[in-house]
Amino acid sequence: MTTNSMKQLRRSAVPSEPAGHFECGRLRYGLFLYLLLFVVMLANEAQAHNCRVSLNQPRVDYGVVRQAERGSPQIALGTRTLRLSVACEVPVPMALRFTGVPAGAQGFRFGRQGHFTLSLQSAQIDGKNVELVTSPSSDEPAPGLLLPGHRLVAQVAGVPVLGRRFTALVNVETFLPIALLAVRDETIVEGQGGFEWAPGA
Repeated sequence: MTTNSMKQLRRSAVPSEPAGHFECGRLRYGLFLYLLLFVVMLANEAQAHNCRVSLNQPRVDYGVVRQAERGSPQIALGTRTLRLSVACEVPVPMALRFTGVPAGAQGFRFGRQGHFTLSLQSAQIDGKNVELVTSPSSDEPAPGLLLPGHRLVAQVAGVPVLGRRFTALVNVETFLPIALLAVRDETIVEGQGGFEWAPGA
């Protein structure tokens, strides 16, 4: 792969991330993979309720990938689990969406050809268990799956719940086409996106 084509790959993989959010890694050989997950707020609503969204680990680093199971059309990079929380000074509805570039209906783009999915589990508001419902509704989505263009709304018995603190575990699963392992030089594959507190979207 030529130097010019490498530069083009890096530029076209994902939109540019906001300045100051992250550090980019570099490796000399192999396929270097990382996923950037950050938190953003809907400014007016977030400030009005003094809400803060946080992730315990905003960057998922897959390191270098050099081998994969032969015969498989894609590489499964395994599941990474993060902790997401929303803290507000007053009780508010709890709903979340993700702003990554869609890769079909079920996931978000990772590089030019890969994708990743996000699913939330063990959701609680003020220490009590809640269920996460897709809004607007989708055709039988997996429970807790955060889909492009949709939100997850915290409910109990079908009724939205108000609270000051929301917590959940975020499972990240990432997949790449096996053809990417044919690279002979440094290749960086990345994805990015942000969680938004979006109760009224």
